[in-house]
Order: sequence, then structure tokens, then C-alpha cells
Amino acid sequence: MKRLSVIILLMLLSFTLVAQDVTLNVGGMLLTRYRYTANETPSNTFGIRTARLQFSGRVLDEFAYNLQFKMDGTPNSINGPRVLEASVEWQKYKAFRVKAGQIKRAFAFETHMSPIDQGFYLQGMAIYKLAGYNDRVGEQSSTGRDLGIMVQGDLFEYDDRSILHYMAGIYNGQGINVADLNNSKDIMGGFWVSPVQDMRIGVSGWRGRYGRKYEGAYAEVDRNRYAISFDYTPGDWTVRSEYVHSNGFAFKNPYGGNLDIDTELGDKADAWYALMIAPLVPETLHAKLRYDVYRDNGAWDRTYTAYDFGLDFHVTSHLIFSAFGSYVNDRRLAAGRHNYFMFDLQMGLRF
Repeated sequence: MKRLSVIILLMLLSFTLVAQDVTLNVGGMLLTRYRYTANETPSNTFGIRTARLQFSGRVLDEFAYNLQFKMDGTPNSINGPRVLEASVEWQKYKAFRVKAGQIKRAFAFETHMSPIDQGFYLQGMAIYKLAGYNDRVGEQSSTGRDLGIMVQGDLFEYDDRSILHYMAGIYNGQGINVADLNNSKDIMGGFWVSPVQDMRIGVSGWRGRYGRKYEGAYAEVDRNRYAISFDYTPGDWTVRSEYVHSNGFAFKNPYGGNLDIDTELGDKADAWYALMIAPLVPETLHAKLRYDVYRDNGAWDRTYTAYDFGLDFHVTSHLIFSAFGSYVNDRRLAAGRHNYFMFDLQMGLRF
């Protein structure tokens, strides 16, 4: 036993010597929830919104790496435990950085926020349905990520902030952990400006295609989108709003199954949200409001509208308890059943 301990110690010392220019940080997050939905078929359930493990660090000061794993979900399913991010970024210059691997798409604001920092029980529908989370086209859940390469940078420093941030990327267009199915690539990019401290106003665009194979056949749909984004975060306050417009058809069945395209739904969709998070007790207790709209055919006859409200309590910066209520009007449901209420409790832990 002593010999084994000595061997392990020598191995660790050897790793330290070899990896003296490498740093390693281990972290993660856990979001658990209870949800009650009072619609036509009432339901209540406990669940895990997300459980993640992350390994990150630096190599030779100029490179940053990030490995992030999703630990929840049904094993051996496309949305089960899997790699979320595997990236390396060259960061020698703040004005020009290059990131490659399985990375966030260069699109919108909320895409780049962690589930805890995003602030509500779920991303706004503009992000959830039109930015690669539970995407309208039928792509597997990809948390706003794809395989590709991007450049980004901050320019024109003034008053301890960057006046301009830009980002641009080339991606497979198939989401995470899936090989490319065609020779085309998705092109994305955008920028934001900061006219005053703590304020960002941005635009971004996305031009690409999502493909699917089934029994030797292949089909694809266009995915052409743009986003207009705004946020303002003075002190402990948050005001944020985004609008996303999409052109392109969707597959009838999500995550595969066949190649049927939903032509009846049409090739247009849009969504927008506006939210405010206000401190009742600074850094500890917050009140939250959000107006969230999604039109899966770009018209009012199939509009999903949610009026969200809630509170969160920060025990520490690492442990947060949240309670949300939501009054939903979903015109896609049968007449007389459009309206229902939802209640959501969450506990968020990050380490």
C-alpha cells in the first residue's frame, strides 16, 4: 500500500512538472426544479433542469480551454449526458481572439449567459426556439452551441469599458456532437456598442442550413435569422430585451424520424421578450418580470405569450432559490383552452 502511495505521489509530481504551464479549474452547476402546470391536463413534477461539470484553465497564458459536460438526461439518448463544450481560445490580444471547437454560436445576447445568470425558469422563447436550444427546425437540443470556429474582440476602451465588441463565426450548422451532413457552413456574426456604462445595444445575423438523413435520403431547410438585442445592468438591476426573426421551414418531427417538412407551418417565425430584475434587498433578494412572445408561423393566430413573475433569494453567490409564476396564453391550443397557469420552484448551485 505504501509503495502504491509513493507511485501515485510520483505520478502527481510528474504531472505537475510536465504541466507547469497549464492551470486547471474544476467547477459546475446544478439546477433542480419543481413545476406545476394547470393546463388541460394538469401535471406536477420534480426534475433536474441541468447538471453540469466543467474543467477550464489556461495554457502558456495565451490560450484558454473549456470542457463542459451535461450530466443529466436519459442515458444513450440524443439529449442525455453528453459533451456541451470543448473549446480552445487564443487570447493574446483583447481586440482579436480566436476560439475553435464545440462553442457558442455568435448570435444574440442571452445565448452566451449561463442558466443561472439568465435569471428565469427558462430562456426567453426568442433564444429557446430560434437560437439552438429547442430549435424550431427540429435540431437536437444544443444549448446555443455548434462545432466551428469564431473570432471576437473588444475595441475602443473608454471609461473602463469597451465601446465596441464584435464576433463572427463559421459552423457546421448541425448542433452539438453531430457530424456535418452537407458541404455548406453556417455563417454568423454581429456586434454590440456600449454608449454608456453598463449598457449594450447589439445586432447579429445567421445564414445557414440544417440537414437531416433518413434511410439513405437527405433533406435540408434554410435557417436565416437576425437578432436585435439590448441590455442595461446598472448595479444590481437588469433590463434586457431581444427580438429574433427567422426565415426557413422546419421538419415536422424533431430530432429525426423522417424527412417530412412542415410546409403548412410556413417559413417564417419570430419571437421577442422584455424583462426586468429589480433588487428588493441588494445582492440578496430580487423581484422579476418578463413578457415573452413566440409566433411559430410569424402570425398572431399561433402566438404563444407568457407573462412571467418571480422572486429569487441569494443565500450566497453560489446558492440561489427562485420561485416563478407564469400566466400563459397559447393560441396554438384548442379554442377555450388557450389560457393556463404555471408555477416553478428552482434551486441553483454553482461551484
